[in-house]
Amino acid sequence: MGKVFGIVVLMGVPLSIIGSLLHWSYVLMFIIYCITIVGLASYMGRATESLAIVAGPRIGGLLNATFGNAVELIISIFALKAGLIGVVLASLTGSVLGNLLLVAGLSFFVGGLKYKQQTFNVFDARHNSGLLIFAVVVAFVIPEVFANTLSEEKTMTLSIGISIILIALYLAALFFKLVTHRGVYQHTENEGDAHHEEEPEWSRGKALLILALATAAVAYVSENLVHTFESVGESFGWTELFIGVIIVAIVGNAAEHASAIVMAYKNKMDIAVEIAVGSTLQIAMFVAPVLVIISLFYEQSMALVFTLPELISMVTAVFLTIAISNDGETNWFEGLTLLAAYLIMGIGFYLL
Repeated sequence: MGKVFGIVVLMGVPLSIIGSLLHWSYVLMFIIYCITIVGLASYMGRATESLAIVAGPRIGGLLNATFGNAVELIISIFALKAGLIGVVLASLTGSVLGNLLLVAGLSFFVGGLKYKQQTFNVFDARHNSGLLIFAVVVAFVIPEVFANTLSEEKTMTLSIGISIILIALYLAALFFKLVTHRGVYQHTENEGDAHHEEEPEWSRGKALLILALATAAVAYVSENLVHTFESVGESFGWTELFIGVIIVAIVGNAAEHASAIVMAYKNKMDIAVEIAVGSTLQIAMFVAPVLVIISLFYEQSMALVFTLPELISMVTAVFLTIAISNDGETNWFEGLTLLAAYLIMGIGFYLL
């Protein structure tokens, strides 16, 4: 599989540059850009997996989520610059749904086919549950409730205030997990033992270099990808909402999608869950607020106000994930349940 992605990157990056210079068909370039980003994301995933082996499951999962979300953050910044506010909000929604339902669902399902029962740190699961409810149910719903009675300017002020609070709490959560309470809630299983014996694919230096190069390449391809959205939407009859929720979210999070599933197949559920849920928290508590603040520097600022279908979908995904993962155990059927929920929501967004 690594060779396949290597060929994709070797062909995709030059074709992306040539196609953009020669003004090839927008639809063709959209396909090339998406495939290239997925190939580059795989390299980012392999690099972060190497770093995870050295650093441990929590930091490894955080690194994977961070660099996986870096792709989407880059795409979203260029979309903000182009004034595509609807696409950005939809892609944030898609990331939350994709991580909680698609990534976690596939991880639980694939891992469950190999193992009857898989376990992960129940204390982390419960800690994350509280943060998920705060980030999505509280911080995302409140602006929508007040937006109906506040002026546009005051709604933007409220969004900025909420964004600053979200970023502060996210940094506090990292400090809690990685510093003050690191090692306090140890997993009762010994599934991490094999993790320390495993050899990383690349050295720390090589992994960091590949991460830097892949991120730079993704930035270039993403900027060009954004300019194809309007033409592709018209060609296929896709709305901005569908492109953001499904297409951008899947392409932008390809790295962590693949990594979480591989980790689950290897029975490293602590890392798999940290990638899926940790990535969701990072999107909701860091990426979304940062985009709100960045949007202030562009002509059109972005308030943290989602549409009703987006909000209801995210809240439903949060409570379903909490109900399934709060016991620290999972199996293939629970994974299938999450996937079924994702498919139902996907059909809904396609038909909107």
